[in-house]
Amino acid sequence: MKKVRWGLLSTANINRRVIPAIRMSERGELTAVASRSLSSATAYADKWEIPHAFDSYEAMLNSDMVDAVYISLPNHLHAEWSIYALQHGKHVLCEKPFAITLDEVDAMIAAAQATGNVLAEAFMYRHHPQTKIAQEWVRNGRLGDIKLVRAAFNFRFGTRDNIRLVPEWGGGCLWDVGVYPLSLAQAIMGETPQSVLGSQWIGDTGVDEFFTAQMQYSGGRMAQIASAFCSPFYTTAEIIGTDGRLTMNRPFVGHDNADRRLLFHPAEGEPQEISVPEMELYLGEVEDMHAAILDGQPNYLSLTETRNHVKTVLALYESAQTGQVVTL
Repeated sequence: MKKVRWGLLSTANINRRVIPAIRMSERGELTAVASRSLSSATAYADKWEIPHAFDSYEAMLNSDMVDAVYISLPNHLHAEWSIYALQHGKHVLCEKPFAITLDEVDAMIAAAQATGNVLAEAFMYRHHPQTKIAQEWVRNGRLGDIKLVRAAFNFRFGTRDNIRLVPEWGGGCLWDVGVYPLSLAQAIMGETPQSVLGSQWIGDTGVDEFFTAQMQYSGGRMAQIASAFCSPFYTTAEIIGTDGRLTMNRPFVGHDNADRRLLFHPAEGEPQEISVPEMELYLGEVEDMHAAILDGQPNYLSLTETRNHVKTVLALYESAQTGQVVTL
């Protein structure tokens, strides 16, 4: 195999960011799209100039036209179709959140291990140079001892008719955008929290539309995160150490935009801007899949990390519902 032939499992809006990344990559090509109807799949294929359209997910996964699939279905369908794809010989890049129960996560991992096919969670920002530089600064001790990570990702819907507001489909702001600051905290701390305390506001849809959390890590380190569906767009991240701090004004989106800034604030003196190489935001996760599929390299984001993302989210929901600190 010289190139990975990609198929899109659904016609979700997020595909519009992944499609250019696949086409920009040196070892990938977009071959097919599947929808629940042939008319929908064909219209989408025509719009995006995709060679093949399938009238069902099963049809594409049972075909020999694709090697890997990008799954951008609603959250509650991630596990079912990831497992089906793996069992039918396809490699899988599954959009976050990976799944909404630990049993689902474990079943997905078991399917990948049984088939030998590649399975990874699609956290695009983790592959971008900005995030990797921040992690390198932490590893090298340039910030001293890390004491606190603060991060947020908020936005407001243009319409209330949205699948992310459906409780039984894994809706809620923590599952949708709160997992970004949560995953950043886990990456910087290098572990899951020892305990968590979550607080949420439930909207009339029955899902959390505002969520805040505090997470306690070993060595007295802390993380504070927030997410929302009910405020204007806002995202930020701050990593605070004993010798200085890093700030990111757009940690999870728009890394290819000119207004993205990574700043080092030393203990004394003025902030210093850190140069970050430009890279299309979704390209890294696509090329990471190619390296795993074609070269046998381990995925940059491990399935252990992915499982811990879901484990921590579930603990936070338990804490918010009971009003108690939850120990992991």
